[in-house]
Amino acid sequence: MKQPAGRSLKWQLIRRLVVLQTLILLFVLAIMFLKGDLFAFRSTDRTIEALQHAIQRDAGGGLELRDTTELTALRGAEPGLWFIIRDAQGRRISEGPVPAIFTTISEALPGIGQARFGSTVDGAAMDRPEARMRTVYTTVGEMQIMTGTESGAPLAMIALGLLLVFIKVGLPILVVIVFGILIATPIVVRGAVAGIAKAEKQAALIDIGQRGVRLATAGTPPEIASLIRAVNEALRRLDDGYERHQRFLADAAHELRTPIAILGTRIAALPQLPERMQLIADVARLTTLTEQLLDIERLRRDIADFKPVSLLGLGKRVVSDMAPLAFPAGYGLDLFFEGDDDPVQGDEAALERALASLIQNAIDHGGGKGTIHIRISSNRMEVCDDGPGIPQEECERIFEPFYRLKPRPRGTGLGLHLVRQIVELHGGTVHAGASPTGGARLTIDLAPITRTLRAMQSDRTAFDCAHKSLRP
Repeated sequence: MKQPAGRSLKWQLIRRLVVLQTLILLFVLAIMFLKGDLFAFRSTDRTIEALQHAIQRDAGGGLELRDTTELTALRGAEPGLWFIIRDAQGRRISEGPVPAIFTTISEALPGIGQARFGSTVDGAAMDRPEARMRTVYTTVGEMQIMTGTESGAPLAMIALGLLLVFIKVGLPILVVIVFGILIATPIVVRGAVAGIAKAEKQAALIDIGQRGVRLATAGTPPEIASLIRAVNEALRRLDDGYERHQRFLADAAHELRTPIAILGTRIAALPQLPERMQLIADVARLTTLTEQLLDIERLRRDIADFKPVSLLGLGKRVVSDMAPLAFPAGYGLDLFFEGDDDPVQGDEAALERALASLIQNAIDHGGGKGTIHIRISSNRMEVCDDGPGIPQEECERIFEPFYRLKPRPRGTGLGLHLVRQIVELHGGTVHAGASPTGGARLTIDLAPITRTLRAMQSDRTAFDCAHKSLRP
């Protein structure tokens, strides 16, 4: 079952950075807002606006204030409220403790749209009173209002101010932050995981035939380098275990050769009993399996010993050797040769045992009758029988170790698996299908000698380069 893919590191970082930067920005804006750096919670302009809506004229044309809700609330909240209101004709009204310095300013500065008095950064003058003067337009004409009283903003205005601060200040900054994160994060991630991408390419070159290689940690962050070192240590343990396993198989196969040979000699000395031929076949099978195990180990250790091999000559020898087993079991053997006898590059003994194993498989599963056909060409060996055949869905599984189509009292289920390993070590392939008579057909395809030599040289060069580049 396909495992679900993990989340992209790039988008995880982008999402988390956007959330973090947004929270930081909102926190900073909130502090500045509460401190009054972005919004004035108390302002003389709000006092002027409350007075503006309360101005009216009396019966004689003079100025007076009506008790509006805003003015009543202002007077209740600000006991020290003071102001001076003057119209264009010079009529005026004032209230509260107006500082003496501002009593005549409005008269001296008619027509001024707005002004601020007393605000300074000079330490010696900071204690002087401040005032705000602004010309406003009311229902009873143009008025000039001066006041030094600051009034608080209502909650609705505070909320509106908070929204405006976010839209005019926070949102543009947030857009710039998100845009910067979208551009910078992929660049940062690409640089941070550059070592991982290199290790990924190196790991793709590792297989069962290229042991001893390790992933490089150069250029990777320390957090990733520790993971790569752990993987390298795991690879080392696997290499050690594989080598121990291979040495055990080779040693076991080597130790089995002598008792199998002794067993074969003793069986050959038995009288002509019905069981004698079955015992000879069993010993031949054991001998082939043992030699194939040794072939695999030898080929893996020294593939450079390959030499030109004639498949026609090889086939004649194998058929001659297998005839004493096939005839008593009820089979005929036919050898056909097609094409030119162009040699292949390989280990002659190992290829002989691979072909012998296919013929032995036909003897075991061919139904005990008919003819086993062996077809040889310049780079192909094919064995067909007249038995029940192999189901199409099982054609690949029969090469798995210990796999059997049907339970049998004899055999190990390793023969075809070992054949595939030997053929693959020669750069070839082996596959199963149906014979013309409906039985099984097992085919070994090997490359011609010139193509094999070029492939071996290319593989050896690639392996050497990979081996050098993968060393830490």
